[in-house]
Amino acid sequence: MIQKTTQTLCILIAALAVCRTASANPQPVAGPAIKALLITGGCCHDYDEQREVIPMSIDLHSKQKVEWTILHQRTKAGNALLDFYKNPDWAKGYDVVVHNECFANIGDVDYIAGILQPHIDGVPAVLIHCTMHCYRTGPTKEDWFKFCGVHTAKHGAKHPFEVQITQPDHEITQGMSNWTTPQGELYFIEKEYPTMTQLAQSKSNKSGEMHSNIWVNAYGPNKTRVFATTIGHHNETMMQAEYMEMLTRGFLWAVGKPVAESLKPAKK
Repeated sequence: MIQKTTQTLCILIAALAVCRTASANPQPVAGPAIKALLITGGCCHDYDEQREVIPMSIDLHSKQKVEWTILHQRTKAGNALLDFYKNPDWAKGYDVVVHNECFANIGDVDYIAGILQPHIDGVPAVLIHCTMHCYRTGPTKEDWFKFCGVHTAKHGAKHPFEVQITQPDHEITQGMSNWTTPQGELYFIEKEYPTMTQLAQSKSNKSGEMHSNIWVNAYGPNKTRVFATTIGHHNETMMQAEYMEMLTRGFLWAVGKPVAESLKPAKK
């Protein structure tokens, strides 16, 4: 079971009350629960809070029932190896894996290959923020970038930015409007692979350049569904109604659920 902190739950409810309130009695979607694995931990972020925010955001916005398993590596080290990943069957039984981790200084070829293999085989993924900066020091680091759909190694100074939807007809972003984050850490995208499709972008307040920050990727020979966003450094941003809805939409799309039909309706 997820142990929800009272503080986080109160903040989430307050954010929803101000920005977007889910219907109190949505029609549930028939069928088995989505079995989701959230892997989190590592350097530089408040994963103690984010491990609560991510599942609650999706549970609040989705009609689909989700059974969560959370693996939290409680460390601030960027080079910690998880024994969990060393098991070749680590993703067995899950419908989707949510990666919200920050282990940049790992280059172990076999270890990284073991993380990627279930996704090569077809397990969908949701990638959040520093996940795109992970596993980037070894000789096969480009294998991780291809999984992400982009190569990024740097970010700019922290500043709010407007999230500009560039694919308004995509199932994930259809009906969504541009929004501005209360705070942010814009990742600089150095390369986009041909398998990725940009959904949104934002402008650097330093260079004026636009950088993708929401996209989807068709990974590997099975064209595994990968939804990714580099937005999510700050808890206050992750608890925005727009962010929570965006994340839920990407989660539902990754697992192959009809997005519009699976979202709880909003009360005006």
